[in-house]
Amino acid sequence: MGMNIIDTLGDISRVFEAGIFDMAAWEAYIDKWIPGARELCVQDMQECLRAGFTWENDYLPVLNAVQTAKERLETAVASFKRVTEHLDERVRERFGRTLDADLVLYLGLCNGAGWVTEINGRTMVLLGIEKIIELDWCDIDSMNGLIVHELGHVYQGQYGKLYIDTASSRERFLWQLFTEGVAMVFEQEVLGDSKYFHQDVNGWLAWCDSHEGRIKASFAADLDTMTADNQRYFGDWVKFEGHGDTGYYLGTQFVRFLMETDSWDNIIGYGIEDVCVEFEYFMRRPSEKR
Repeated sequence: MGMNIIDTLGDISRVFEAGIFDMAAWEAYIDKWIPGARELCVQDMQECLRAGFTWENDYLPVLNAVQTAKERLETAVASFKRVTEHLDERVRERFGRTLDADLVLYLGLCNGAGWVTEINGRTMVLLGIEKIIELDWCDIDSMNGLIVHELGHVYQGQYGKLYIDTASSRERFLWQLFTEGVAMVFEQEVLGDSKYFHQDVNGWLAWCDSHEGRIKASFAADLDTMTADNQRYFGDWVKFEGHGDTGYYLGTQFVRFLMETDSWDNIIGYGIEDVCVEFEYFMRRPSEKR
């Protein structure tokens, strides 16, 4: 079926007709645009409420800001349109294949700025405008990270291997390095710039380039003791020497290294055994072709 771009925001004024967010109106809106999503969104919200979040303090202010933060909303919508314009064609031109997925800009229940899920057997990239506005991820670079990067994961899932079983935390973090690297390279290739990183703010890329050896050595040294709680490489909320997302940078270098001697289509089909072996090559000969 290919890729569908769906902007539902023309309808969200109805959700705020009473001046504040109206749950019944939201249910009618979500059922119209994304049948099957309401249950997912509500279930996710209820889990958060059980965990201690409150509707009055954690949900309503974020939802009501959609109608008051008009400048951010306009910027986000413009960025969405720019990033998605001819996106299907660009993917097909670069990779010779199309993606079977829907990209939906919608008003959720604070479920996430960007999340990939299956609804009624269809892969969907859901972009929650209320979280995008709250986090101020409205610019082009942020939207590329939310959309094109996530499509890289979708692409690997549809044409290679994405979800695998790992036997240890070492394997799990190596697989994360690999799959994030695949998504980053996909992003670069679709945008036509092998040096593009949506994370490049305030000299981030220059710092990573000049500290690549240190990032690589530290990541390798940490692998055997790395956990979700102590890892320093994935996410802008953790820092390696004061810099976030260094695992995305390193993953990109790893996949670029693999592309020196193998094809993209082969690489995205690697299993964990291949990744473990190739990472050892990557560590030993960082800039040489094998």
